[in-house]
Amino acid sequence: MNNIPPLKKASEQLSLTEKVGQFFMPAAFINDTEKEIQHIENLVREQGVGGLCFFHSRASAATNFEGKKKVVHNAKSFDTLQGLIKRYQKASKYPLLIAIDAEWGLAMRIENTPQYPYAITLGAIQDNNELIFEVGKNIALDCKAAGIHWNLAPVVDLNNNPDNPVIGYRSFGEDKNQIVEKARAFIQGTQSEGVLTSIKHFPGHGDTATDSHLGLPLISKSKEALVENELYPFQKLMDEGVDSIMVGHLSVPALAEGKMTPSSISKAIIKGVLRKEMGYTGVVISDALNMHAVSKNYPVKGELEWLAFDAGNDVLCFSEHCPEGIQTILKKASEKQIEESFQRIWKLKETAIHITTSYSSSALKTDDELNIKLAHQSLTLFKGTKEALSEFYTTSFTGIQNSHNTDNQFFKTLSENKKFKHCTLNGTETISGENVLLALFPKQIKPAHNFGFTDKEITAINTLFRTKNVALYLFGNPYALNLFDTKNAKAIIIAYQNFTTFQKVASAHFLGQFEALGKLPVHL
Repeated sequence: MNNIPPLKKASEQLSLTEKVGQFFMPAAFINDTEKEIQHIENLVREQGVGGLCFFHSRASAATNFEGKKKVVHNAKSFDTLQGLIKRYQKASKYPLLIAIDAEWGLAMRIENTPQYPYAITLGAIQDNNELIFEVGKNIALDCKAAGIHWNLAPVVDLNNNPDNPVIGYRSFGEDKNQIVEKARAFIQGTQSEGVLTSIKHFPGHGDTATDSHLGLPLISKSKEALVENELYPFQKLMDEGVDSIMVGHLSVPALAEGKMTPSSISKAIIKGVLRKEMGYTGVVISDALNMHAVSKNYPVKGELEWLAFDAGNDVLCFSEHCPEGIQTILKKASEKQIEESFQRIWKLKETAIHITTSYSSSALKTDDELNIKLAHQSLTLFKGTKEALSEFYTTSFTGIQNSHNTDNQFFKTLSENKKFKHCTLNGTETISGENVLLALFPKQIKPAHNFGFTDKEITAINTLFRTKNVALYLFGNPYALNLFDTKNAKAIIIAYQNFTTFQKVASAHFLGQFEALGKLPVHL
C-alpha cells in the first residue's frame, strides 16, 4: 500500500480536485463482473476517490436491486474481497479508506465468515459489557484480516417502534442509557484493534415504520422529545469521542426549521443541530446516497452529492455519480469549505491506514466460546417460571418445530438426554398428550411478510397455544411473538439467534442446568 503523507504535507501536495475526490466513497461489490471491477479501478485512478464501501453483490444491495435479482453465493467471497482491496489500493495514488457494514460481523456482507449476535441479542445481556467489548474486538480482527479500516457500526438508534422494517434487531434496545453502555463497549472493542467505527443513523431511525432504502421516513416528534431520547446516545458518545457519525435519510421537521428536507441533505440538521448545537467536530458520513429516500428526487447527476456535501457531510457514501459530483462541488463550494472537510477526512485516514494482518478465509473462525457465553447471558425467560418448565422435562412432552429447513440442534441435543417424539408443524397432525415443547425458527429476521411465517403456520401455532400446555423457545427476532396469541403459554423463552451454539445453550436451559439471565430490551 502507498504511504499516506502527513496532513500538513497532504494539504499542500493535493490539488483542489484531488481533495474533493477524497470526499467520495462509491460502492464496490465483492462479486462483480470484470467490466464493473475495471470501472471501479478507473474511478479510483481517474477521479481519485478517497475510499470504497464494500457490499456482497449488486443483487444484494438493499435499494435498487432488492427482490429483483437472485443473490449468487460465492464460498470464496472473503478471498475475492482481499484480492479486490489489494487491486483497488494498487490503482490509487493515495491509500483508500475501506469501509463495510459489519454490525454483527463480516457475515452481514460475506458468506462463510464469522457471525456474532445481532444488537438486540446483545441488548438482552445484563451488566456484562466485557462480552460486547470482545464482540467488537473480534469483528475488528476480521476486518483487519480483509484489509478493511472502517466498520460502519454500531447502530445507536432507539428501538421504539415495533413496526420498524429496517432497524429493529439492529438496535441494542429502547433504553437510551443501555444503548450508550453497549455501544461504548462495542466501540472500545473495535478501537482496541485500530479499526474505525461510525455511530448511526443520526438523528435517530428507530421510531418509524418506513424503510429509508425505499422511501423517506417522517419523524414528527418535538425537538424536546428528540433531544431527550433519540439524540441522547449520539450526544453522550460524541462527547466521549467517536470516529465518525453517519447521518440517515429522515424527515425530522422539528430539527430542520419546520422543513421536510431529508436529514442527510439538511444544513439545519447537520451544520445546525449536530455541529453547532451538539458540538460535534469529527467526520460526518452520509448514509448510502443511492437510497430511494433521497436518490429518486435528484435525477441531475452530481446534484445530490453537492447537496449532501453542502449540508455538512464529509464522506459521500455510495455516491453513484462521482465525476459529476466532484465537478459540481468544485464549481459551487468555497476553498475553505473544501479544506475543512478534507482535513477531517485526512486525519481519519492517518488514524486508520496501517499495516493489516492478512490471512485466508480458511483461517477465519467464529469464536464459539464467546458465542456460548453470549447465549448464556442473553437467554430470556419472557413468561413463566423455572418450575413451569420443570413440569415439562420431568414428564412427557411432544416437540414441535415450524420448519423442515431448520437444522434443529435444540431437539437433537435434548434427544441425547431425554426421549420424546418430535415433528414438524403442518396444521393437520394429531398431537398426543397435553404438553408441547414448541421450537420456532422465524425464516427471516425482518418483520416483512410476518417474519416468513405463513398464515397457515400462524393459525396452527395459535391453535396449539389455545388447546395445549405450550412451552415456547423462540430462535429469532422477539417481535415475531406479536404474531401469536400467547396469553395461555406456560413458558416463553427467547433465544434470539438460531446459531448452533444458542440452540445447545437453550437445550441446557430447558433441562434445568442454568437459569436465564437475559432481559428483553424492548417492550412487546
